[in-house]
Amino acid sequence: MCENFTIMTRRIGIPALAAVLVTAIAFGLQRNNAVTPKNSPFSEQRAAQDLQTIVGFGPRPAGSDAIAKTRNYIISELEKAGLKPELDEFDARTPRGFKHMVNIRARRAGSKPSIIAVTGHYDTKLFETVRFVGANDGGSSAAWLLEFARSTRDLKLQNTLEFIFFDGEEAVVEWTDDDSVFGSRHDVDRRVRNRNLTDLKALLLVDMIGDKNLNIKREGQSVRWLKDIIWATAQSMGYSKEFPNDEIEVSDDHIPYLKAGIPAVDLIDFDYPAWHTVDDTLDKVSAHSLKIVGDVVYFSLPAIDRH
Repeated sequence: MCENFTIMTRRIGIPALAAVLVTAIAFGLQRNNAVTPKNSPFSEQRAAQDLQTIVGFGPRPAGSDAIAKTRNYIISELEKAGLKPELDEFDARTPRGFKHMVNIRARRAGSKPSIIAVTGHYDTKLFETVRFVGANDGGSSAAWLLEFARSTRDLKLQNTLEFIFFDGEEAVVEWTDDDSVFGSRHDVDRRVRNRNLTDLKALLLVDMIGDKNLNIKREGQSVRWLKDIIWATAQSMGYSKEFPNDEIEVSDDHIPYLKAGIPAVDLIDFDYPAWHTVDDTLDKVSAHSLKIVGDVVYFSLPAIDRH
């Protein structure tokens, strides 16, 4: 993942012990009334296995042997889940010449042809001097999306669900509008050429959602109604800490869709010290964080479907 711009937070302290106790009791009662325990079919254990397998392939920049192994694994697992993955291959113009890239798509048909896309990237940033395995940045989104595709087998929606694994999210050299989000830009262009861009009702993007200390702020450029549904769902499930109302702006794979007029939202925890370092390893991430995001998105989809 790429650039962030602004973060705003606020903390308020209560000095008197009595006030603290009264507030804590009142908050506890409010929390008990508001929280609705829910558990989706999203499996923390399967997601953990997917993440370990994907990271085990090593660095996975676009065009590498390791990303080809990752792609084969994703395809195989999607097929086991009864889905029919499609490969969308393209040659992207990069600062280092053309690179062959491949988006992976699969669908669960709804009663309507209109589409809610659930997306993430499966490549890692290219580093020539260090071994970057991208457990969170690239690994978490790929593992999450794979398990989320499995978990929606019995979810009944009007809109068709489309799962898209983006290749080439990372910059080949340095993040610019031309050197980044190759896979999502290609997907938008493809839909425009095929005159079916407007079939997309909404797009949900996940990125860097594996941090043990999960902290997904509201991404400032994302569409308001999508954020409102997802954050309301998270808070109703008791995940106010993991989904705070603070804001952050991030350039990511949702931007090409926003520019094309498609409602899109980015779920990203950019507060991650190991970002784009050799320390972005399995010990820094948690499959439980993937499970939290999986449950929240799963139970948000019916409201998004009805909107």
